[in-house]
This record gives sequence, C-alpha cells and structure tokens, in this order.
Amino acid sequence: MFKIRPKYGTIIIVALLFVNCTINNNSKEFIVAEVGDKKLYATDVSEIVPPNLVTEDSLIIANDYIQKWVKQELLIKKANENLSYEQKDVSHELQDYRNSLIIYKYKNELMKQRMDTTVTHSQIESYYQLNPENFNLNKNIVKAIFIKIPNEVANPSLLKSLVSDTSDEGLGELRDYCLQYAKGFDIFIDNWVDFETVKNNIPNEIDDAAQFLTRNNQIELEDSNYYYLVRIQEYKLQNDLAPLEFVANNIKNLILNQRKIKFLKQIEENIYTEGIRNNRFKIHYTDKHETK
Repeated sequence: MFKIRPKYGTIIIVALLFVNCTINNNSKEFIVAEVGDKKLYATDVSEIVPPNLVTEDSLIIANDYIQKWVKQELLIKKANENLSYEQKDVSHELQDYRNSLIIYKYKNELMKQRMDTTVTHSQIESYYQLNPENFNLNKNIVKAIFIKIPNEVANPSLLKSLVSDTSDEGLGELRDYCLQYAKGFDIFIDNWVDFETVKNNIPNEIDDAAQFLTRNNQIELEDSNYYYLVRIQEYKLQNDLAPLEFVANNIKNLILNQRKIKFLKQIEENIYTEGIRNNRFKIHYTDKHETK
C-alpha cells in the first residue's frame, strides 16, 4: 500500500514552508508523500524550488516534483516486486559504472593538466588545405546588410547610398541612421551567415536562392508597412568550398578532438608499459602458460 496526501493538503503544507512556518524549527517533520516505507519530506521539496518565486509558481513546481517522485517510487516498488533476485542484482553494472566514471574523471584531469589545447591559425589553415573535401557547404551563405524601415520615414536613395559605403566611417553613419529610424537591421559583412536567415526577414519568397544570388547583389522590397533593403556583399553557394573563416571553429574542434584521441591512447599505452615494467599484472592462458 502507498499513501499520498490529498492534493489540497499537499498545497497547504508546501505553502506553509514557503512562508517559513515550521514545527519546532524542524520542517523534516512534514511528510508530503509516502510510497510503501519511502517518505518524501517537505524539506526535500523546498530544496528544488528556486528562491524568490511567487507562491503560485512555487506550488506548481513543488506539486510537479511530488507527482514525479510518487510515480518513480511506484515504478521502483513494482519492479522490486516482479523481478527475480538475480535480475535485481546490479552490483556488476554499478561496479562497471563506477570504474568508467573514475577512469573518465582521471583522463579529464590529465587532459586539463597536460594536453596542449592551443590551436594556431597556421594549423587550422594547414588542415583546411589538406582536407578541402570535408568543407563543402551544405547551404548558401552570404555577407550582407539588412535593413527594415517604416515606409513613412524610409529614404531609399539615401539608404542605397549608405549601404554602398563599407568603410568604417560609412558603416558608422549607416548604424546611426538605422538606430534612429529602422525597425530592424543587421550588418553581416565581417562574418558569413546562412542566406535563409536573410530570406526569413523579407516578405517575398525567393524560390531559387542560388540563381537569385548569382544575378543580384541587392534586394529592394516594400509592403504596406515597411521598406526592405538587402545588400549582398559576398556569397557562396551550396556545394562550394566553404571559406576558411566560416569553418575555422569547426576545424579547431576537429584538431582538438584528434589530439584528444591521440593523447588518451598514449595515456593508456604509457600505463600499460608501466604495468609491464613494474610487474603489476599477469595474464594466465588456458594452457597454464603464464606471461608477465
């Protein structure tokens, strides 16, 4: 049998906790729910509720936790009742998990202390040049300027003049203008972005993005409320070789991952060699031949 407090009783108990009402300063005495001989105390529930929440939100989180606790304990109870002793014996799995966790923590600590995590630009560039087949684009990317501005304040000729000047001074003037008048704007000329990001911000559909990009370096549109201007500075099409700057971070992660694999393999080999040198293990073969 299991017992659980009535819904409103649970709410009242938890609410009392959050207004700092306790019995003899020991809220451990509040039992919120029971399943068999397992008990859930109000202090256990209060620990998972973030501070400074309004009472209603606190109660929602608390009662959700109580329901999940009850369901989990019921599953555990049902499993214990229906599995054999052998099936419930998880000591081997626990030992394997403990061993794996200790090894994982040890390897991580060694990597923190000893592994070189510096990846230079020349290493990234070299990897890029040696493996170009790995860096074909799977999407169209652009460097662009996007502006969305209310029709009543839009000055298309001025805006087109501003976006054509990509000097620091020109971009500064463009930003000042957009901050004053634009509903939204982005200047993507120092980094590559997915062309879909640009398309999603304009009202008209572009069916063939690749064809459009090869034929246009500017998009000028207008709807009932806004004027849109997109200036395409550069573009790369799907299946083109990705620009180095676009994949530099990915290459850095690839280099670090390869370095990590090599480092961990070397650690295992070093420990094995040390074990041989110090006679720390024996291998017993079925023919009784013994090797150290």
